Amino acid sequence: MSRIATRICLCVSLIMLAISNAKADQWIDIKGKDGPGKGKKIVLMAGDEEYRSEESLPMLAKILANHHGFDCRVVFSIDPKTGLINSNLHNNTPGLEALDDADLFITLTRFRDLPADQMKHIADYVMKGKPVIGIRTATHAFDIKTGDYKMYTHNSRTPGWQGGFGKQVLGETWVNHWGSHKKQSTRAIVVQGMESSPLLRGVGEIWVSTDVYEDKLPMDPTVKPLLLGAVLSGMKPTDQPIPGKKNEPMMPIAWTKTYKLEAGQEGQSFCTTMGASTDFESENLRRLVVNATYSLAGLEVPAKANVDIIGEYKPTDYGFRKADQLPPFKPEDYAKDTWPKKP
Repeated sequence: MSRIATRICLCVSLIMLAISNAKADQWIDIKGKDGPGKGKKIVLMAGDEEYRSEESLPMLAKILANHHGFDCRVVFSIDPKTGLINSNLHNNTPGLEALDDADLFITLTRFRDLPADQMKHIADYVMKGKPVIGIRTATHAFDIKTGDYKMYTHNSRTPGWQGGFGKQVLGETWVNHWGSHKKQSTRAIVVQGMESSPLLRGVGEIWVSTDVYEDKLPMDPTVKPLLLGAVLSGMKPTDQPIPGKKNEPMMPIAWTKTYKLEAGQEGQSFCTTMGASTDFESENLRRLVVNATYSLAGLEVPAKANVDIIGEYKPTDYGFRKADQLPPFKPEDYAKDTWPKKP
């Protein structure tokens, strides 16, 4: 090979390496340490405007990788012009190709309108009947305006796809707030007869500041509610349940489901409508999700799973933000053990 040809090959290799590194900057990969989950791969998809999934899912990924051995990838809504996380941007979540050989998909997304080449990885995954964990707004994860995956939209009326991804895979789509948003918090109550469920193993009392969502789960025979949400009179864990119809009956806030999409294989899912980043300050909510991870990954749920936070976790309060209020962070900022600070 001539010297010129060698230089050309070297330049091409450097360019390809730069492109690969640039793409890798758009998500977080965390290699699992020793643990029961070693050799299993989880993809965690963050993408909502309100509940700060870009804060909570990296924290959960660190727990799952460091304490339990799972290989984790966290993907985000990324502004392609800046490379920054933009939770208000609905149409770009790079890195979803990791779902092609993943063992579990965890998602906290809201009204995403992803292009077909990204949605395809999600569609292929669930059509194989592989396990899914949905958190909070994952019940209304997608709002696909056009194209082959429009049936995944939260209000889909396509036969066999009514309610879209949320209803068909997780058990419910968006209905309404049941508790008063930002005025009435939630205490989890174990469903009678489910006390010995492996998913509740080692899980103590859960209180979260987010409100209870309305749902119509009793109409779905493939769903098994685990926890009900007591609507509290205020925003403190010591507040009492309000009297009346909001707690008579109480709405399910955590459940499992057996799903089967048309022409797809049967699979299992777990969903909780709790899950703002501040909610995950609750050790017991973290343990509930880790337990669900073990169960859906086909592993024995520990007696009391280690859910100690790795490094710092300083979540911000939930709520919508305008473009100029979004912090200028990249995925790598949430991979560190120190909490990111605005420059």
